[in-house]
This record gives sequence, structure tokens and C-alpha cells, in this order.
Amino acid sequence: MKDQLIESKFNVEAIRKVFPVLNQEINGYPLIYFDNAATSQKPQQVTDVLLRYYHTDNANIHRGIHTLAERATSAFEETREAVKDFIHAAEVEEIIFTKGTTEGINLVAQTFGKANLIEGDEVIISTMEHHSNIVPWQMICNEKGAKLKILPITNEGELIWETAEQLITSKTKIVALVFASNSLGSINPVQKIIELAHNAGAKVLLDAAQAAAHLEIDVQKLDCDFLVFSGHKIYGPTGVGVLYGKRALLEAMPPYQGGGEMIQEVTFEKTTYNELPYKFEAGTPNIADVIALQAAIHFINKIGKEVIAKHEHRLMVRATEGLKRIPEIKLIGTTKNKIGIVSFLIEGMHHLDVGIVLDAKGIAIRTGHHCTQPLMNFLKIEGTCRASFAVYNTEQEVDFFLESVARIVARRK
Repeated sequence: MKDQLIESKFNVEAIRKVFPVLNQEINGYPLIYFDNAATSQKPQQVTDVLLRYYHTDNANIHRGIHTLAERATSAFEETREAVKDFIHAAEVEEIIFTKGTTEGINLVAQTFGKANLIEGDEVIISTMEHHSNIVPWQMICNEKGAKLKILPITNEGELIWETAEQLITSKTKIVALVFASNSLGSINPVQKIIELAHNAGAKVLLDAAQAAAHLEIDVQKLDCDFLVFSGHKIYGPTGVGVLYGKRALLEAMPPYQGGGEMIQEVTFEKTTYNELPYKFEAGTPNIADVIALQAAIHFINKIGKEVIAKHEHRLMVRATEGLKRIPEIKLIGTTKNKIGIVSFLIEGMHHLDVGIVLDAKGIAIRTGHHCTQPLMNFLKIEGTCRASFAVYNTEQEVDFFLESVARIVARRK
């Protein structure tokens, strides 16, 4: 009964009306935007907040005593509170604003990693990681003489649990794992990995760039040590992201950058650092976009993640089943536990060409390696065609996409 009530209140056409970008044609066709894993579109309330800040409240924060500065500071810190509630953190001091997921991972690698890794220690990542969760760990491992080890996956896109139990040992200092794959859509068993890592004395960082918009996240229940995500993938602005870290860990970590705001007192002889969260927020932050991020969170909360996830899952299943009916299609990433991502290839056709032909029909998908080249190497392919869904996408759009793919295949015969 509850599910029926939720479904009856969901109105995708009403949701679409608050996304101005969707009201346009591309090459004479209505825009169908299936590139949401790269970045989601922004609702009117998010862009309205951006304009309102610059039109009425533009001022630097935390240091000014005039009215504009106080209003801007209040709105900025209200977003921190909204993020805390969004991921169920224990306190606002555990929320650090960054430029995005990439900076959050680099911050942890260059602070926690630099302070804790020694020669012979091990860092664990998986085969399906985004480059942002590979390169920073390679860099710090090279610097400290630590070893980077890889959790393998199956051809279907699932972690091999037995190998995880073998790889995570007392030598492991940190496990950095993607919550949901941006290339395959696979949702990883992060709770089990966290428990396994903690039993071995290791810390865990979760890359929630894809998970944040689609899955319920409770960092206290998960008991993860760090979690990162980006605003632009949850209907918010670009250039803003979040690092969550347990207070005790953040307090023990050295600052990431030096400058204004992250200090308590500066002399030429010595500097003392500010308290959390400001110790990790050097310089003037991305004030307007942080404030607008709160509007994106309110947008998601108003609809509800459960409702959003059900809608996107329905679209993903419809697209997957439709592609399965085309013999020339090969699906990439076939695990059942997925977010709304479908990756595929057309036999004998380069993925870039597929993207170009679909764009001619107004359909925006992503083609290439999706910043997961090691994963593509494992799968023995150059890249894929990726359709990824959001709350404003419709079944009619999926059907037109399937018809367009079928025409591409038919023309090749």
C-alpha cells in the first residue's frame, strides 16, 4: 500500500518542468539526456539560488561583520548542516567542502596517506575504480614505498569476495572503494568490505560519486571512515563536493593546503591551525555553489531517494530488456544489483560512432572508457556506450532510444 501511494505521487512530467535545459531540440529532435552519470541537469531552484546569492548576498564568509557577509555565512553553513543530514553524519564538523570527489580523494591520500603509510604497507582498490580513485593512491604509494593491490571482479561486474578476504590483511592501511561503478552501474557490498577492513585494522574510503544521487547513505550505519561525492552529480552545481571523515581521523590528519581560514594564529616562526572543518578549507571557498548545493539536496529530499531509485531502476530494466532483444548488442556489466546505468556495444561498430549517430537523433549518451581504463583493459575492450538515467527521464525516452539503436543495427545489415 505504501509503495502504491509513493508511485501515485510521482509525476515525472511535473519534475521535468523545473529543468529548463530539457525544453530544447537537438538536431531537430527533443533532447533526450542519458549522460547523467557524467553530470546531472540542474533544477530551476538550484540556478535561482545561484542568481540570488550574486544579486543580493555576494560577500566573503566567516570574517565579515556586515549584513551581506553574515547572510552569506549563514547560508553556507546551512548547507553543511543539510549535507550532514543527507548522509547522516554525527556532526557538522565532519563535513568538509571540496571541489568534488577527485579533490576529496586526493585530500585523504595526501593527508591520511602521508601521515600513516610506511614502506611495505598496502592500499587496496578494485578493478572497477575511476581514475580519481586510482592515481592519487599510486602517487602516495610511490612516495611512501607502499603497495597498491587490486580487488578483482567477475566478467559480470561483481567483486570476488573470496579474494577480498585474502587481500585485506594486517598490512592493509586503507581500502578505497567505489560505492557504485560509473561504468557498469554495479553496487558494491560496501558494508561487508568495511567490516572486513576494520577487522584487519584498516580504514575505508568510499567513492560515492555515483551512489549519492541514487542510494540511501548513512555513514554512521556503514561505519565508513571517509566518504566523498560531487555536487554536480546530485542535481547541484559543478565545482563543489563533499568529504566526510570521522572526527578523530580528521583531527589527527595534517592540513591539505595552507592559507587563509585554515589557521588560528600565524607568525613568521609558527602557525597554529584552525579547528574542524575549517582546517581543510583554505582560502575563499566556492561560496555560491556550496549554497546552491543545499537547494539540490532539498530537491532530492522532497521527492525521496526511494522514489527516485525505483523510477530509475524501472528505466534501467526497460532499457536493458530492450537491448537484450537485439542480437547484435553486447551488454557490459550484467550484475543484477545496479544503479540506473546501461553499458553496451554494437557488434562491428565503434562506440564513438554509435554516440555520434544517436546525437543526430537528439540522444545524449556517453562513449569511451569513462575514466576507467584499467576496467576496460580487464574487459578487453576500448570503451562502451553508456546510457545513464535520472529522475527526469521517461519511459518514452527509453523507447525512442531503443528504436534508434535498433535502426542503427538494421542499417548495418
